[in-house]
Amino acid sequence: MIFSSTSSLEGRKIIKYYGIVTGESLIGANVYKDLFSGVRDVVGGRTSKYEEEIQQARALAIKSMEEKAKELGANAIIGLKMDYSNLGGTMGNTILITSYGTAVRFEK
Repeated sequence: MIFSSTSSLEGRKIIKYYGIVTGESLIGANVYKDLFSGVRDVVGGRTSKYEEEIQQARALAIKSMEEKAKELGANAIIGLKMDYSNLGGTMGNTILITSYGTAVRFEK
């Protein structure tokens, strides 16, 4: 599967457009992790645990989108975008990561 953030695949001819495909993933964050993260940010540290969780969630969202595209017969996704939304919550935050793009088939 090829992914592109552009609306075309340079040097390749797109022969079929299947439409939009999406993938979603959620990350839960609690008050204690938020507090620890804030302290590390103030003293200049990096919040590597959050970074790891976001990377894993982003990979999961992309994998979900890729599986949907393959089911349609696509071999590429163009116009790939990622969106991050804070859904809030009483004991912390939930971050929704959404990936989306257009599933296409290109000539090999």
